[in-house]
Formats: sequence, structure tokens, C-alpha cells
Amino acid sequence: MLHSLGSTRSSLKPDHLLQTPDTFIRIPLPNSADVEFIVHTAPRLGAGFTQMTAEFAPNGNLGTPTPGIQRFIYILEGSLQLTHDKQNSKLEAGGFAFFPAGIPHRISAAESARAVIIEKRYLPLSSAVAPQQIIVGHESDATPEPLGGDNALQVRHMMPDGPAWDFAVNTMTYDPGAALSQVEIHVMEHGLLMLQGGGIYRLSDNWYPVTAGDFIWMAPYCPQWFGALGKTPAKYLIYKDWFRHPLGE
Repeated sequence: MLHSLGSTRSSLKPDHLLQTPDTFIRIPLPNSADVEFIVHTAPRLGAGFTQMTAEFAPNGNLGTPTPGIQRFIYILEGSLQLTHDKQNSKLEAGGFAFFPAGIPHRISAAESARAVIIEKRYLPLSSAVAPQQIIVGHESDATPEPLGGDNALQVRHMMPDGPAWDFAVNTMTYDPGAALSQVEIHVMEHGLLMLQGGGIYRLSDNWYPVTAGDFIWMAPYCPQWFGALGKTPAKYLIYKDWFRHPLGE
């Protein structure tokens, strides 16, 4: 079928990107075999981190990132085997893991699988010891918390909080019709993948319909707001840099 003659919901502005699945391009990356990557955002765009969707073919595998790089993984479809320090962990959809910088590991798939990969160079603090422990869990084990006391908007935290950790990853679930209580403008940047449902996202002075499968990058100070539409809950996975002073320590 002929593509709709250059039409897409995707949009790139100086302070944000909306990337829709019709514009995804898959590429190989070093230190992997039988894995294709959709690189959603990266330093070339101006981001301080990299967020990708990794699509594993049967027997595909991914090795340890380069020195100094932390990695977070969230399983979208299928299952993945994590091998680290002579231990094995199997993650199903909704499972996640965090690997501190410099911790050798391998991620492999017996069958086809899809996962979110977030990688960031660790920013140390003189007052905190860098993380050394691998974290393995499942989203359902994280206790949902209402955002700002609004029970129609639930947040699940998948990373520990404190000075040792320089980024956070959460899921946010909105009941139909729920919305953020304010337009947010802040120093943190975001990477966001819509997991289910949809709604309207305001980014800067632009208003976008969004749905499951869409990716959004938001630069620091990009005005942002979301409201859920439809008859089913809307849910997304969201990254933010965290617990670091804008001048350094």
C-alpha cells in the first residue's frame, strides 16, 4: 500500500521530538548479535542519555555497554535471559533490570522479544558511592502511588531514590479522562514511550494526539502536559535525570 504521501504525526522541534512507529528505522549496533535497534533519542539530538527499542531475533544477544555507561532494560514483549556474575535471571513482559556501569552482563533471547533499553553515562557524586548492585524486578511489584494525591493517576517507581542514583524510570497510568494538574516546566529531560491507550500531549506550544507505540523526547524546560482520552487507561514509561545539581555537584 502506498504510504500517505509524506504525511506523519511525527514532529521534531528544538525542544522535543514526537516519533511515531511509521517513521521508525532499525539499525544494528556493536556488541550485539541478531538484535535490531530503534534509536529514539541520543546525544546527537541533544539528549544526555540514549533510549532505544531493542528487537531480539531468536538467539539474539546483547553484551555489556562501554565503560562508564549504566543500562536499564524493560521488557515489552516475550522474555529475556540475563546473565551476570554466574547468575541467570529470566524476565517476562513488565520485568525490568538495572546494570551499574562496569558490571559485566549479557542479555539474550531464546525466542523473539522486544525491550526498552536506556543507557546513560554515570555522573558521580563525591558524597555518594556509585551503585554496585544489579536490580532485577517486575513492574507489578512496585507499589502504585497517586500523583499529587490524584488517585486517577498512578505512578510506579522502578529505580531506587537517593544520591547514588542519577536517573529515575517510572510508569504512569491515567484513568480515562485523567490529566496532569499543571503544565510542567523544569530542568529535567524526559524519554517517554506510550505503552497503552492514548490522549493529548502538549509539548511547548504544540498539541499532539498520541497512542501506544509513540515515543517522546522532552528537552529541559520544554513545557509539557498530558491528558488521557478514550475508554481505556493510558500508560507510559518515562525516564528523567535525577538528584544532580545543574552545575555538577
